[in-house]
Amino acid sequence: MTETLHDVLAELPGNPSTGLLLIADHASNRVPEGIALGVAEARMREHVAIDIGVDPLGRALCAELGCPGILAAVSRLVIDLNREEDAPGLIPASSDGSVVPGNAGLDEAGRQARIARFWRPYHHRLATLIEANQPRLLVSLHSFTPRLASAPEEARPWQIGVLYNQDERAARIAIPLLAAVGVVTGDNLPYSGKVLNATMNRHGEANGIAYLGLEVRQDLLGDDAGVAHWCGVLAPIIRATARAL
Repeated sequence: MTETLHDVLAELPGNPSTGLLLIADHASNRVPEGIALGVAEARMREHVAIDIGVDPLGRALCAELGCPGILAAVSRLVIDLNREEDAPGLIPASSDGSVVPGNAGLDEAGRQARIARFWRPYHHRLATLIEANQPRLLVSLHSFTPRLASAPEEARPWQIGVLYNQDERAARIAIPLLAAVGVVTGDNLPYSGKVLNATMNRHGEANGIAYLGLEVRQDLLGDDAGVAHWCGVLAPIIRATARAL
C-alpha cells in the first residue's frame, strides 16, 4: 500500500527566516490501514504508542515562534521514526512490558515494507526541508512518562529534559536558561541522547546543524492549560537559544 506524504507526517507552515525547524517523531498514535498491531485501544493512548501532548504543544510552539514544523503521523509502535533504519527496535515487538503481537512475528519482507512506507518518506522529507530552509536550529520535541511500568521504582522528577549526543551547543545554552526560570531540568535525562538520538544524529549532527532536544514530562501536558503554559515557557527559551548560537 502506498501512503501519501500526508499519511506519514503533518507539515506545519512557518517562516524559514526564523532559522528554526521543529520536529516531533512520536506525535501520533495513528495505526494506518492494513496494519494490525493487536494492542488494546486504551494502551494505544499511553506513552508506549505516542508522546502524549506533543502534537498540541508542537502546533502551539510553531504558531508562537512562526516557524515550520514536522509532526509524525504514525504511532511509534507502527515504526519508531527516531531509530536508525537498521536498529533492532525500529519496529518494536514490545514496549515498556507490553507485547506488540502484530510486530512480534513480522518477517523481513514485512519489515522492509514498513520502512519503505513510512521511515524513508519521513526522513527524506526532513532532509529536503532542511536543505531548502537551511535552519540554524532544529527543535526536537518529545515527551516522557513520569513512571515506566518496567521500572516503577525509578523516579523521574524532571519537568523538562534536554537531550544531546556529541553536539552540545544548544543544550549548554538552554539548560541554564531553563533553570533560571525555575524549571526542574534534566541534563541528558530522563535518558541519554548519546543512546537515543537517531533523528538528530542524522539531520542535525551529520549536517553540522545545532539542535535542541526537548523532553517534556507528559503529565504536564494533559490539558489545554498545561500545553499553553509550557508553550509560554519554552518559546522564549528556544528563541534565546537560537539567538545565542
